[in-house]
Amino acid sequence: MREAITQYVEREEKREALNQDTLKVWEQFQSTGLHAVAEEVDQWLASWGTDDELPAPVCRE
Repeated sequence: MREAITQYVEREEKREALNQDTLKVWEQFQSTGLHAVAEEVDQWLASWGTDDELPAPVCRE
């Protein structure tokens, strides 16, 4: 029972940290307008681990 409670608390703490990070990033986007284009991010991620790995996409306004 204690282990289950410990695991639950750890999951909730991680979830809350993710929520806070998400809110912080959203606020940054709202103030700067900087973003990455989804298609470019998808291409970049698909290239990971290949011989032709692409550089990270550039953020734009």
